[in-house]
Amino acid sequence: MNGKELARYVALWLGLATLVGILSGSASAIFLVFLDWATNFREANLWLIALLPLAGFGIGYVYYHYGANSTKGNNLLLEELYQSKNPIPLRMTPFVLFGTIITHLFGGSAGREGTAVQMGGSLADQLTRWFSLNRENRRLIIICGIAGGFASVFGTPLAGAIFSLEWMMTRRFRWESIFPAFLAAFVADWTCELAWGVGHTHYSIPEIPIHSFVNLAWVIPAAIAFGISARLFAETGHAISAFFKKTIAYPPLRPVIGGTLVALIVYFSGTTTYIGLGIPRIVEAFETPLPWYDWLVKTGLTGLTLGSGFKGGEVTPLFFTGATLGNALSAWIPLPLALLAGMGFVGVFSGATNTPMACTVMGMELFGYEGGIFLGLACLVAYFFSGKGSIYASQNMGWKGKLP
Repeated sequence: MNGKELARYVALWLGLATLVGILSGSASAIFLVFLDWATNFREANLWLIALLPLAGFGIGYVYYHYGANSTKGNNLLLEELYQSKNPIPLRMTPFVLFGTIITHLFGGSAGREGTAVQMGGSLADQLTRWFSLNRENRRLIIICGIAGGFASVFGTPLAGAIFSLEWMMTRRFRWESIFPAFLAAFVADWTCELAWGVGHTHYSIPEIPIHSFVNLAWVIPAAIAFGISARLFAETGHAISAFFKKTIAYPPLRPVIGGTLVALIVYFSGTTTYIGLGIPRIVEAFETPLPWYDWLVKTGLTGLTLGSGFKGGEVTPLFFTGATLGNALSAWIPLPLALLAGMGFVGVFSGATNTPMACTVMGMELFGYEGGIFLGLACLVAYFFSGKGSIYASQNMGWKGKLP
């Protein structure tokens, strides 16, 4: 690339990545405000959970009759990266936004990353037509949308940029994609937190042990458990989704059945701990011992919610699963409880999404850089022991296409 080409590249992506960052950061801010309202309103009016089946039918009906390929969610973004066939529809943004809010309002167990990523990718891809971008630049702008959505919804710009590259590019990306991804991520994070004033949850690991051989060795069995848990989480979601598709021909009826089961579980268990995002429980996992089965319950309820057709992300439930599993392991592994919770938080996420680099950086952004060695080792081992599966069915670890 000569001087003129480099100048053209910088000028183009300085403008486009900034624009994508503003759009995705603003979308995440609006989403987080609505999500917070939905969670608080549901907890103050628990009778709404009884209406979860009806809400599920509404979501299923709208997506089935009007959603077109938006029903594929994050998998559509991956498919368009690999094949670049059709524009990502703008309707994906309002559909997934309101679908996720309704899911949380009526008591489904889901996350928020999928929503932010889909909104970011959908909004970014609209610029393809407006600026007449070629195929390779289109891939770059989708990556910007993913980076902006992820960074702004969690407040982790470095991890957001790396996630967009590692997740979509399966660790085989060219240097041209780095600058746009990082710029979009930082602009989106600034837009959400500074311009809109929407903050994020803060976690703390107050004690980091010395980097001795013994302490680091104890990370390995914990990380193996995190990897197995990640595999279980992914396989549970895929299995439940396949079961519903096989047994119920009319898609809008699937979330009706799933919503009924979730509502009944909440009713008979007498707790709302395991529905919604579960942020209060995640925070508790860093502070005090919790029931050992928390991670299993969250895995099952999230698989049932999303597998039956409700909308939302998987990542925050993965955080819940990992943090509570790490909390439970503190009874046998002689490492600080908060550190084990933090290792599980990012380790299970790493194994379920095949993104150990992004998860390591995310852990350091959220918990502090002092624990980076422990977090990185946990993410790497969990990634290897989770196998090649993923919560994203379209993620192709062996893709041979030309990368931007």
